[in-house]
Amino acid sequence: MAQARVLVIGAGVIGLTTALSLRQEGFEVVVIADNFAPTTSVAAGALWEWPPSVCGSHYDEALLNRSQAWCAPSYRKFSELAQGTNTGVFLRPATFYFRIPVRDNPNELGKTLKLRTHVAGFLHAPELAERNGVSPHAGVVDAYTYVAPMIDTDAYLDWLRLQVTQTGCELLERHISGSLAEQQRTLLTSFRAEAIANCTGLGSQELATDRHLAPHRGALIFVRNDGTHMPRVNGAHCIAHDTAQDRQDMVFIVPRGENQLVLGGLIEPDEWTLEVDLQNHPPIREMLQRCVDFLPILANAQLDEREPVRVGLRPFRGSGVRLEREPGTRIIHNYGHGGSGFTLSWGCAFEAVGLVTQMLDLQPRVIARPS
Repeated sequence: MAQARVLVIGAGVIGLTTALSLRQEGFEVVVIADNFAPTTSVAAGALWEWPPSVCGSHYDEALLNRSQAWCAPSYRKFSELAQGTNTGVFLRPATFYFRIPVRDNPNELGKTLKLRTHVAGFLHAPELAERNGVSPHAGVVDAYTYVAPMIDTDAYLDWLRLQVTQTGCELLERHISGSLAEQQRTLLTSFRAEAIANCTGLGSQELATDRHLAPHRGALIFVRNDGTHMPRVNGAHCIAHDTAQDRQDMVFIVPRGENQLVLGGLIEPDEWTLEVDLQNHPPIREMLQRCVDFLPILANAQLDEREPVRVGLRPFRGSGVRLEREPGTRIIHNYGHGGSGFTLSWGCAFEAVGLVTQMLDLQPRVIARPS
């Protein structure tokens, strides 16, 4: 008996991970997208974090419980991938710093109590700031660290696309416009599919007619991390955005690959243009200075001349990730991950597979996974 065929729309980290997970569970899969490289996913910071992330704005308990249920399997999967070669996934220490004691912040205290049971190497110690060379003027009074997946987005997405094609998924460049629900019959017929997985990120503003979805522009500065101009930075250093403050205050310092470091900390809601850089956009220069002020060894950092700045749009959804079947349709939505696309990718993909299986009432066979 032929296996059910699923149409996956979108080829960012969410779409490709969903496609691969569907294929590994026996479904026939066709992926369509405007283009397959590069996508906005390459501009992600791609540090695995326990929700809420450092750029997060969700503190609703129900939303956090869902996100935490998705991020845990992603942690296990990325930890497994870090043992392989050419995946672009690395396990390194990530340290998070605080300007008030964690015990005095109910949100952070609750987060640590859950987090420590899911990660390796957890240590809560205020002296981490001094030990790691954080400026004494940064106002840090508390910190914790753990081993976290850190993802080279270019290498990882290349690896992910290769897995998708090697397992037999079909990739087609197609542009879809208008409401998916209104044209689902045409799409299912055209692509000989029995279900649709919508993984289009910000494209779901149109395709899912979702008014809760909006861009949050971010930027990464790439500097050399080869030990030539400054000591190598071997772990991540972060301070979360304070949602009570109407200013840019996030610090995001993360090693990428073998010899790069990404510096971030920019959240600009409702900004669509990507044409900003160090020269024409003061908030990016201020972001760089904020990282240097926080970790003084960055004062001698050298910009990566190949690509000093990368700008992207987080698909932020005020009501949280939409991962559900649209009633009365054969459409499974999987979008709105904000700045946590990589963190949530595998957990959301596994749930999307379950939703497709439940919708079609199938028991798909497991196929061989590529090495």
